[in-house]
Amino acid sequence: MQNPTLDIQLQTLPHQPGVYQYFDVDGKLLYVGKAKDLKKRVSSYFTKQHDYGKTKVLVKKIHTIKHIVVDTETDALLLENNLIKKYQPRYNVLLKDDKSYPWICIKNERFPRVFSTRRVFKDGSEYFGPYTSMKTVSTLLDLIKGLFQLRTCNYDLSKEKIDAGKYKVCLEYHLGNCQGPCEGHQTEISYHDNVKAIREILKGNFKDSLSQFKVQMKQMAVDMQFEEAQKIKEKIDILENYQSKSTIVNPKISNVDVFTIISDESYGYVNFLQLSFGSIIRSHTLEIKKKLEESDKELLELAITEIRQRFHSKSKEIYVPFRVNLGDEIKITIPKLGDKKRILELSERNAKYYRMERFKQVKIIDPDRHTNRIMAQMKADLRLKTEPRHIECFDNSNIQGTNPVAACVVFKNGKPSKKDYRHFNIKTVEGPDDFASMEEVVHRRYRRLLDEGLPLPQLIIIDGGKGQLSSALKSLDALNLRGKIAIIGIAKRLEELFYPDDPIPLYLDKKSETLKIIQQLRNEAHRFGIEHHRNRRSKGALTTELETISGVGEQTVVALMKEFKSVKRISKATFDDLEAVIGSAKAKKIIEYYQNK
Repeated sequence: MQNPTLDIQLQTLPHQPGVYQYFDVDGKLLYVGKAKDLKKRVSSYFTKQHDYGKTKVLVKKIHTIKHIVVDTETDALLLENNLIKKYQPRYNVLLKDDKSYPWICIKNERFPRVFSTRRVFKDGSEYFGPYTSMKTVSTLLDLIKGLFQLRTCNYDLSKEKIDAGKYKVCLEYHLGNCQGPCEGHQTEISYHDNVKAIREILKGNFKDSLSQFKVQMKQMAVDMQFEEAQKIKEKIDILENYQSKSTIVNPKISNVDVFTIISDESYGYVNFLQLSFGSIIRSHTLEIKKKLEESDKELLELAITEIRQRFHSKSKEIYVPFRVNLGDEIKITIPKLGDKKRILELSERNAKYYRMERFKQVKIIDPDRHTNRIMAQMKADLRLKTEPRHIECFDNSNIQGTNPVAACVVFKNGKPSKKDYRHFNIKTVEGPDDFASMEEVVHRRYRRLLDEGLPLPQLIIIDGGKGQLSSALKSLDALNLRGKIAIIGIAKRLEELFYPDDPIPLYLDKKSETLKIIQQLRNEAHRFGIEHHRNRRSKGALTTELETISGVGEQTVVALMKEFKSVKRISKATFDDLEAVIGSAKAKKIIEYYQNK
């Protein structure tokens, strides 16, 4: 192409499938993408508003556009994949070629050897794989060795050399591991029958070998060759045992690839299961680093192409969790129930486990990346404008209004910063008034930070519902901090998150990392406050009517007072209300005590 202005390049793009390439002013490749319609896809970069920062930066850097027209979407997908791997453009997801996977080779020889290798040669030999685990290769080779007697030597067993008596049988022959083709003890036809069976096993087809062995066993039993029949039976057991470990629920599912994706703010994890004759013969998970705001659909399409190329898959059908565009040559199935759905769920579990393992590894090897991911996730989950690198959580603690205190705990980069924890003795509030106490401590905390010129947090968490949140907001208003610091309240029982001026609470997934960090903050604030409260109370203040009840100790009294505020309210509480705070056994004792009294 010439170097016309960007507007002219956009106007002259064809309405055809193909691949487009963006270059900067220095001619450096920035991004490669595929399109069903080049003109529509490329024009969308310059006509719509982009919320994602890196996409905006990319668009600003584009100086030249080049394109390649192809016949079909499938061709565009393959070409895009190859260009990304070859040039690794800055704004594309990372795809790395890995040529170190192990294979199983059936050597192109008169009496073929079967062995593992990491190098593939175009010498007419058959290569099965690549396998993602050497353990799988070893298991298969041990299985083959137990079933068939194959040579392990690398002699040239040509007919002329065998007829000339050039070789002598070795120890493997005397141990029964080889039938001695080097001296003509085994025919080429017999040997190749074994190789044919091995080929089917490597493809995942156990049926033919099992049937053949069972026929042989029965015939030997009829011929009174019981020792030989027993050896065949042992081979059948080996084969069936291996098959039982690798067979899925429905053996009718054959020659199918299964793909699922799990993703977060920064990475996508695509799991691949390959099925053949009812067995999972391969599992592999690909980690993809996001560069722009790629959707799961885009990542999955790219990963399917990459994985099928890498593992030389020829399957005509794939199972996926949602519709993808891969051309007309492949049958796309989205399982809804039954065995097909279960195998899809298995693939998704594999992706989740891989992601969890990667998180653990990254936490050790690269703690900064782990922290960045958590912060990005919290920003998205809590709908914040900035990442909550500095979070403060407040909690009140008092018993019948005695020695009311409050606690402020501080988390930085998702971890406790205990040197920044602060206690507050309530000074201006009389009695157990949580709302007024919250208003006081929030005002005192941020008045001091402002006066001392210390950094403010990006997020404040209030342990309580709408009432405590409203009280904290009064203090932020008084300090002119409303809108400058994000603030939320967390209710205790249902883990509801309340936002200012929003009557509808937010519910996070119970397993989400964001909710776990918020719960950790809340629990730490509660612990820190109770600890300080205990230190302030005199021994006499601990002796309440409740503590005279058998089986009710100090911790139970603290929990009850924190919830009900007075002994009178506790005495009138229902069994269900008490059980929710201290459990059924202690709730029963308190109910019985006041009934008897």
